[in-house]
Amino acid sequence: MKKKNEKKSAVKLNVGQKNAGGSSKNDGDTGIKKQYLKTKPVCRITFRLPKDAAPEARIVTVAGDFNNWDTAETQLKRLKSGDFKATLELPGDREYRFRYLIDGSRWENDWCADKYIPNPYGCDDSVVVV
Repeated sequence: MKKKNEKKSAVKLNVGQKNAGGSSKNDGDTGIKKQYLKTKPVCRITFRLPKDAAPEARIVTVAGDFNNWDTAETQLKRLKSGDFKATLELPGDREYRFRYLIDGSRWENDWCADKYIPNPYGCDDSVVVV
């Protein structure tokens, strides 16, 4: 699948880290939230794209290693605040590349990704480490 050439749009913000209690949260209500489950070897990841990243967006999806870069599989829900949000359970102890697709035409990185890795299309992918 060919991705559109686009650079990441903002400065990296703080993101939650795993703590001894088995769960974590990010700082604030934007970006990635991680919750490590005690009963399963998975991490519940909440992806959140702020309204500022896509103020006129109608549909936002998240595509990445976890869904074979399927741009239709994981649609985010629009919240009353205008942010978009989706939660997935992903196997732990690995990294996942991902990006948001806005209205099927514009790629956006997560402003709170754990890191960014260059992709073959001349831009970066967001990475979440679980």
